[in-house]
Amino acid sequence: MRPYLFLSARPEVEAVGPEYESVRRAMGVDASRLEHVRLDVEPLDDLRLDGFAGVVVGGSPFNVTTPDAHKHPVQRRVEADLARLAEAALDRDHPLLFTCYGIGVLTRVLGGHVGTLHGEQAAAVEITLTAEGLADPLVGVLPERFDALVGHKEATERLPADAVRLASSAACPVQVYRVGGRVYATQFHPEVSAGDFVARAQVYRHHGYFPASELRAVSERLAAASVAEPQRMLCRFVELADA
Repeated sequence: MRPYLFLSARPEVEAVGPEYESVRRAMGVDASRLEHVRLDVEPLDDLRLDGFAGVVVGGSPFNVTTPDAHKHPVQRRVEADLARLAEAALDRDHPLLFTCYGIGVLTRVLGGHVGTLHGEQAAAVEITLTAEGLADPLVGVLPERFDALVGHKEATERLPADAVRLASSAACPVQVYRVGGRVYATQFHPEVSAGDFVARAQVYRHHGYFPASELRAVSERLAAASVAEPQRMLCRFVELADA
């Protein structure tokens, strides 16, 4: 069976390994089936999509709404690589799942609009599937309403023309969408457990996802959250790609 590819774009070394492990566990595959490329370290020169059953793109503290002139050269390269990846996956109808930061990249590539009106501080929020989401082969395995973990400063404000909205939250109208048959983007973090997110909050406590002085209170709220459902997305992603 072909392996999967996980692409990370986190410059914070202490967050990289835990994110990979969270994704791997949620997908239900062992390390031999999940290759890992750090886009912040090496360019995606050879896409080799046909060599992978599917691709998952992780999150990042990068923001696509940062003016291009103020983006670090690494961020500009990462976004160019992800844009090429999205275009190749859409052209071949190849399984691809963008998470968090990646949804902003995909939205821009496809002509939608990303802005800062619908940011959400680090927390567990209720996600509601749309009618299209309930019928979707990937997210349709989830309940109509479930809790997921979020933490983002920007979000999709206008969907790309060909995108199908699959889920929303009270503060963020676009939480999941699909383009084509097998390219998906999710604003919330589908891979993390509450414990994973508490550890991630420690790493990013000074990045503006919540007031750093409230780290303890935020960690306690996150630790008490029940967020088992979103991880089923990644397991289902593997089921569909392997079928």
